[in-house]
Amino acid sequence: MTFVYLGVLLGGLICMVLLDVRYRLVFGAEGARAAIVLAIGVVFFLAWDLAGIALGIFHRGENAVSTGILLAPELPVEELVFLAFLCYLTLVLYTGIVRLIAAREERR
Repeated sequence: MTFVYLGVLLGGLICMVLLDVRYRLVFGAEGARAAIVLAIGVVFFLAWDLAGIALGIFHRGENAVSTGILLAPELPVEELVFLAFLCYLTLVLYTGIVRLIAAREERR
């Protein structure tokens, strides 16, 4: 059992938090709204994963870098952290791009 993949995901998540705090993009701007949007995204993709698992589409592959801890059959703990990272990354990128476009429009 190793924590390499989980550690990398958590490291990326920490970097996203640092960017968010520094530039007040998501939680730094509107924390309650950000939490709701993030939760909705994670729940949506978790339901998607569970449906795929139930239909036999998604399977957990054995590897040397995962913890092996399962939240449900075929659903490793890393998947939940990945979904949170993916949704948070999307929020940070979207907000950052919107701000860059707005700043560019102001200069015109």
